[in-house]
Amino acid sequence: MKIGLLDVDSKIPNLALMKISQWHKLNGDEVEHYMPLAHSLYDKIYASKIFNFSDGSIIQPDMITGGTGIDLKISLPPKMDTMTPDYSLYNYPHNIGFTQRGCRFKCEFCVVPQKEGKPWSANTIDELWTQRDSDFLVLLDNDFFGNPDWADRIEEIKEFDLTVNFSQGLNIRIISEKQAAALASVKFSNINRTKKQVTFAWDQINDERVIKRGFKRVVESGIRPYQMQFYVLIGFDTTPEEDMHRVMMLKDWGCDPYAMPYDKSDPYQKKFVRWVNRRAIFKSCTFEEFKKGER
Repeated sequence: MKIGLLDVDSKIPNLALMKISQWHKLNGDEVEHYMPLAHSLYDKIYASKIFNFSDGSIIQPDMITGGTGIDLKISLPPKMDTMTPDYSLYNYPHNIGFTQRGCRFKCEFCVVPQKEGKPWSANTIDELWTQRDSDFLVLLDNDFFGNPDWADRIEEIKEFDLTVNFSQGLNIRIISEKQAAALASVKFSNINRTKKQVTFAWDQINDERVIKRGFKRVVESGIRPYQMQFYVLIGFDTTPEEDMHRVMMLKDWGCDPYAMPYDKSDPYQKKFVRWVNRRAIFKSCTFEEFKKGER
């Protein structure tokens, strides 16, 4: 069979599509990225959409669809989900995967608890590290330290001398001193491996006290403020003043805030994100000055 794979909106190589690709190749099928002009030539077409806000107009009725942006209840069949990813689909030289699924919390803005339930251990580092020519691993865990086996995973990362990216961020609100020390003991990096940086999140204004406590613990473990990035959710249940308070406090601490809009169509949120997430601009002018310059 001839198989087409459509990646609608992934920011990084799509893990599900790589597993689908591997399964079909092992069954003797020809697999390629979907080309609209060749639509009628495919025996099967799989489409993955991660975000509900992204444009899915390219998806056709005869496609097999999945992803959080399609339906929270759809998951890969076990025969595909257990596959080693086919990294050649994206010519990706490193490693990607989950050691943990689910989450301890039920944040209203997040679909993970509804989709995956309570945290559970999914894979070991040894199982995820399949491209052994690379020592870089991107973890997709939504709640790494919520994994009952997180300490074992940390020891594996150190044993294999890997550099790891915690792509979804870590929960600094409840990080313990032991977990902070464990984090400081491994090699971590941003997703492009250009900077030694780990990402946390400050989503709600009422978490300020526990964010400060977690920040203190992480600093005391030996991680510098400039090695920390914080996702900052804006537009969900905060005012513009509260959004400003959080990003400026993080700036004063020496950390990098990264604004995440809840409503990408809102003009204020779009402008605020452009200001905060352009590091040089954020550090050199106020939001008011930035807005005037955009007119």
